[in-house]
Amino acid sequence: MWLPKPRSEVFAFFADPANLPSLLPPSLRVRLVTRPPTMAAGAVFDLRLAWLGLPVRWRVFIREYDPPVRFLDVQVRGPYARWEHRHLFLPEGDGTRVEDRVVYRLPLGVLGRLAHALVVGRQLRAMWAYRRRRIDEALGPVRESAP
Repeated sequence: MWLPKPRSEVFAFFADPANLPSLLPPSLRVRLVTRPPTMAAGAVFDLRLAWLGLPVRWRVFIREYDPPVRFLDVQVRGPYARWEHRHLFLPEGDGTRVEDRVVYRLPLGVLGRLAHALVVGRQLRAMWAYRRRRIDEALGPVRESAP
C-alpha cells in the first residue's frame, strides 16, 4: 500500500507496539500486556487476544530492526506453529510504500490445514482488510500506488 506521509512518520507509527491493538478487529480483543522499553532488535513484548474465540497469549520477538527501512517481528509463543511478519518501508513519490510479508503455518498438520481452509484463512483476510481501513484513517488515504 502507498501512504501520503514521509517514511520516518509511517515507520514510527508501525513500529510502535501501542498502535497494534487499534489495527486489529475488536473481535480479537487484543491487549498489549508488556511493551518493550525501546523498540529494537531483540525486543520482546506480549499480547493477549482471542483467537478463534479462545484466550491466547502472543509473545513477539523483534528479530530485525532497521529504522526507517524495515523490521521483522516473529511469534515466539502463540497460536501459530510459525509466524514471521516483515514490514518494509520504501520512499515512493511524495509518500511511502509499505510492504508486508507474512510467512505462517498452523500447528497440527492436516487438522491445521483444514482449520485454515474452513476458518483461519477467512479470519486473516478480514483482519488484513480491517487493518487497511484503520491505516487509511490514521495515515491515509491508502492507495495502491503513488498518485
